[in-house]
Amino acid sequence: MPENVFPLDSTTPFTEQKILGHNRWHPDIPPAVSVRPGDTFRVDCREWFDGYIKDDDSAEDIATAPLHTVHTLSGPFRIEGAKPGDLLVVDILDVGPIPQEDSGPLAGQGWGYTGIFAKRNGGSFLTDEFPDAYKAVWDFHGDRATSRHVPGVEFTGMIHPGLMGTAPSPELLKRWNDREAALIATDPDRVPALALPPEPDGAILGAVGDADHARVAGEGARTAPPRENGGNQDIKNLTKGTRIFYPVFVDGANFSVGDLHFSQGDGEITFCGGIEMGGFLDLHVDVIDGGMEKYGVSENAIFMPGNTAPQHSQWLSFSGTSVTLDGEQRYLDSHLAYQRACLHAIEYLSMFGWSKEQAYLLLGAAPIEGRFSGVVDIPNACATVYLPLDIFDIDIRPGTGEVPQIDPGIGAPRASVG
Repeated sequence: MPENVFPLDSTTPFTEQKILGHNRWHPDIPPAVSVRPGDTFRVDCREWFDGYIKDDDSAEDIATAPLHTVHTLSGPFRIEGAKPGDLLVVDILDVGPIPQEDSGPLAGQGWGYTGIFAKRNGGSFLTDEFPDAYKAVWDFHGDRATSRHVPGVEFTGMIHPGLMGTAPSPELLKRWNDREAALIATDPDRVPALALPPEPDGAILGAVGDADHARVAGEGARTAPPRENGGNQDIKNLTKGTRIFYPVFVDGANFSVGDLHFSQGDGEITFCGGIEMGGFLDLHVDVIDGGMEKYGVSENAIFMPGNTAPQHSQWLSFSGTSVTLDGEQRYLDSHLAYQRACLHAIEYLSMFGWSKEQAYLLLGAAPIEGRFSGVVDIPNACATVYLPLDIFDIDIRPGTGEVPQIDPGIGAPRASVG
């Protein structure tokens, strides 16, 4: 096993670990650990809410989840010799739940969860149709997942980190904050919010000293969105064997990682859409000198996905176009088209006995494929969502016989608070 350079104790809160991570992006957060190009090492990661979400049959914790505290990131890791303009090469050699801890109160100890976030606390991709908080707990059986809250399905996890990235430069951080503030100003009272401004309350800033803490907390960018540094991209294909190339904006790159998922559908459409868990990654890092200019990679990460993902041979696909539920025509709105495709899949699955909330949770957690299938045929964009057929206990294909029915079990817990 590689040396664990960022160990986490499951019995101790994230803020009380021997090495303190962070939950904001800022160039002045000092590196927690230094490694060298060519090093291989292990990193422990805590589930993004640090144990706030429980393995139970209630969704009250989803409804009240403290979004100002996320994400609990491991790092920053200084890569010696890396400098602005380089590309940081990160290889995911292995990734999984918390090792040798098959049961316990933390997600990653034999279980994980998916949540539909309430519209007033983060929302989701389909928040107008699903404004309330729901939860599904998933049990891990080796590399497989099942849920008492979404019975009738079982699938192999596509285990991956939802969030990895490098620290921004002061100039890049200011650009983020300025442009997101301008967006918020266009509709400051919108629910859910258009963007999340810096929030000092709940900021975890690693080894930032007392003299700088208030300033860094007031400037630090929230970790919720993906940005030029990578960040919270939630790409389900960043599995074992993946190689990612990140732009470097500060000396040492100051790379951080977290938000591990046991599985996820394309888009993480419930917001807490993957099966959230804590766990570990084995990483190898290297540096390409001057790689940003050499390859024209200045404001995005690029990656080569691993080849260990589960293989599905048969799919049932649903399409959607850029027409609203009220019949309003939109021009080549791919985002709307994918929403409509997902809603069509949810409606279809409800014919077999699952509630619409169970179907929605399934699309967030299972390894569905989402695609922009047509983006040129005015006025309608076309998006599609592909469901692997082998994850279902019943045959969900259309046929001439009776529609088979599943027992929905206890159902997905719904929060009583919004």
